[in-house]
Amino acid sequence: MSFPWWRDAVVYEIYVRSFADASGDGVGDLAGIRERLPYLSRLGVDAIWLTPFYPSPMADGGYDVADYRGVDPLFGTLADFEALVADAHELGLKVIVDIVPNHSSSAHPWFQEALRGVGRDRYIFRDSEGGLPPNNWQSTFGGPAWTRVADGQWYLHLFAPGQPDFNWRNPVIHEEFLDILRFWLDRGVDGFRIDVAMGLYKAEDLPDVEDQSFMSRSPIWGQPEVHEVYRQWRKVLESYPGERMAVGEVWTDSAEDLARYVRPDELHQSFNFAWLQAPWSAEAFRKVIADTLATVPFATWVLSNHDVVRHRTRYETADPGTGLSRAKAALLTMLALPGSAYLYQGEELGLPEVKDIPDHARQDPVFFQSKGRLPGRDGCRVPLPWTSTGASLGFSPDGVRPWLPQPKVFAELSAERQSGDPDSTLEFYRRALACGRELLKSLPYTLEWLDSPEGALFFTRGPLICAINCGMDEVRLPPYERVLMASGPVDGDRLPPDTATWLQAS
Repeated sequence: MSFPWWRDAVVYEIYVRSFADASGDGVGDLAGIRERLPYLSRLGVDAIWLTPFYPSPMADGGYDVADYRGVDPLFGTLADFEALVADAHELGLKVIVDIVPNHSSSAHPWFQEALRGVGRDRYIFRDSEGGLPPNNWQSTFGGPAWTRVADGQWYLHLFAPGQPDFNWRNPVIHEEFLDILRFWLDRGVDGFRIDVAMGLYKAEDLPDVEDQSFMSRSPIWGQPEVHEVYRQWRKVLESYPGERMAVGEVWTDSAEDLARYVRPDELHQSFNFAWLQAPWSAEAFRKVIADTLATVPFATWVLSNHDVVRHRTRYETADPGTGLSRAKAALLTMLALPGSAYLYQGEELGLPEVKDIPDHARQDPVFFQSKGRLPGRDGCRVPLPWTSTGASLGFSPDGVRPWLPQPKVFAELSAERQSGDPDSTLEFYRRALACGRELLKSLPYTLEWLDSPEGALFFTRGPLICAINCGMDEVRLPPYERVLMASGPVDGDRLPPDTATWLQAS
């Protein structure tokens, strides 16, 4: 029986600005990605996901789109994109692109028309009295979610002021995005990652809120009308050959609510942020796994992305090296689970979060809108180190400094330094993905729990046993025939702390 490619895929997220710079301006681009596709093929991933590369003022790193059918000159041309897709397909890599339907850039022609009083019903404009915003909603980046325009009306932006929210109650928006999907599908993309997929509709009366978190029952997020949008999108995707797909960025507070987005006629997948948010705990991991597999038909697993602190740093303790050991163990556990895994660029190098970026070098609007109270997301977006020397460690041509400064430790973690070193994180990832490609996709899409010592988690998928030790002491492994993969040394029937292993059942 054959299954769609995305069901068990390993997808590699590329934050375009920080992956590789071919043009020499210090910013990553499509040509740079194209040059590094052989690296990704050798790594062993099945697909790449590109963050926005569309024309944009870059108020939020490209998630403020001014033209949904083009390529920003910062990143190249439409011809560069088409060449990238062709080369990726030649190497057997699928291509997923970001689509941003909740909001546009304030530079979008529609919003510029709205400022002149034309077509304001494409966005959410409201009157208000007393010089105050229409309600108490706050931007997720900090400060009010409303900005006042010259004639006294206010427009809604759940993110930066340069990202006005669309009014999805206007059918024009629906038709526009259906056409945008077709534009990129016609150019060979294999799928879409949908930004803020639960945020398109807002309650019509825009009531004040006490809690603005990503709740299942919120006037801001997850309105029931959003599901009809994805039913329409699913029909478009299914009208194209090649198992085109969509994965939603859905933040919610329950697995049950998450499951509504991946019903058979809606999205194919939705990100499982409960796994990303889980602490280093066997009990927490087991709960997330059990809840996910009980509610979501096609699971996804992710540990890091361009919006969160890198998981090596999240797992770090006062004991140096703990974060990396745990990150490698978490990877093996994640790859052993039924479903697809999403990797974030640089995690295969064991990159840590960069915490000491000078204030003058920061660029994330979160930092500025919070007046420096929040560091923002620049720390996980620092350009990748490809070599151990040079002004940009191989990210840009010689002598060019990258758009965010790289720390000295990146030289030691460069792809050049790690490639061929059997003890490196890069080679560990290559072995794990190669072993997973050979073994895991033939296993049943279920798991069974085994009795586990305190602080550990054991489960089986067919002949595979996966064991992870999140505790402080070594634990005894179940009977097995041989070790297939391990994130650290395994001594006989003993599994050390902060270590995971794949075993062939006896």
